[in-house]
Amino acid sequence: MWVLLVLIGAASVSAHLQDLSFDGQKVFRVIPQNDEQVEILNLLASIMEVDFWQPDSVTLVRPKMQVDFRIEADKFFDVEDLLKESGMEYQVLIDNLQAALDAQFDSKARTASHSYEKYNNWDTIAAWTADIAAQNPDLVSRSVIGETYEGRPMYLLKMGKSGPNKKAIFMDCGFHAREWISPAFCQWFVKEAVETYGKDTVMTTLLDKLDFYVLPVVNIDGYIYTWTNDRMWRKTRSKNANSICFGADPNRNFDAGWCTIGASKSPCSSTYCGSAPESEKETKALADFIREHLSTIKAYLTIHSYSQLLLFPYSYTYNLPSDYQELNSIASAASKELASLHNTKYTYGPGAETIYPAAGGSDDWAYDQGIKYSFTFELRDTGRYGFLLPESQIKPTCEETVLAVKYIANYVLEHLY
Repeated sequence: MWVLLVLIGAASVSAHLQDLSFDGQKVFRVIPQNDEQVEILNLLASIMEVDFWQPDSVTLVRPKMQVDFRIEADKFFDVEDLLKESGMEYQVLIDNLQAALDAQFDSKARTASHSYEKYNNWDTIAAWTADIAAQNPDLVSRSVIGETYEGRPMYLLKMGKSGPNKKAIFMDCGFHAREWISPAFCQWFVKEAVETYGKDTVMTTLLDKLDFYVLPVVNIDGYIYTWTNDRMWRKTRSKNANSICFGADPNRNFDAGWCTIGASKSPCSSTYCGSAPESEKETKALADFIREHLSTIKAYLTIHSYSQLLLFPYSYTYNLPSDYQELNSIASAASKELASLHNTKYTYGPGAETIYPAAGGSDDWAYDQGIKYSFTFELRDTGRYGFLLPESQIKPTCEETVLAVKYIANYVLEHLY
């Protein structure tokens, strides 16, 4: 096996220079049974380019954990031989990544303009934020809460009927650039709110009595990069001092156990925590806005993918939050609501023990700021498509998630603190 590993290592240096076609790239799922098999995955990651999808770093891999990772096309036989030799169970989840990537765009709505049932690029989303506010002036307004590393305005939508002393719920999407279903949900939720206001009693009550702040894409530069350069990009696009590698993981960049566990100090890692908490302009803008509105924001919802999970604090420690019982029962009920439509099963619980520990997340940070109702959604699916969820699944994914979000929002309204 060692000879094999050395040979693979020598061949991997040139992989950096590949142009970005994902032709023949594969996504494996393995379940290491013991520490020895975990060690083999660590070795594999040390000698070749391995993109971990779930968990998002090899350092988080534990025995009996389901692990999804992507490899270059020319490494397939090497990796397969290694897995066979070590006796590790594996399956090929995605046989040709380029084909899966092309197949994402299966929506019937092939318009050049904005559509809620297809993935929209950033320019289309930005224009949509202006349009939706202009078309619904008594319900939606748009502001800019900061700008990205590359100088783009970060648009925030505020939804709700104007009224005195209203409490608010903050929701964001698009932290990780490649999680396209996430921004699709924020757009869908805004559509749902304006279309059903005055018709659906729950939504009408929510918008009459609460405000919703919706940040459709946090990591705009990264999102654009996934459309233009690398569909699998995850981080921001900031330049890192003394490194050829770009970006930090915005969801490891908050001051919540920052960079202690499940985050990397290496700028080339996909879970790089950044040079300091809020080093990224995007996370700083978000954190500044929430700090300025702490007296009114009573819930924080952040939308990611994939895994079908509803998580709450903590992720940076295995300690349970003081509101554990309440948060757990909300997550349980919201998951039931979600499943009631398409029978999609969600797992729920505190982040660290439900999936894996990860420091510097926005949900933990919001909770520690005093926002009690803090939740992270990991939307569809559980790995069949991973980050490349087809557009035909946008509608069912968003419909079911709206039910869970409405449940949480209604609970918050009835339990204001």
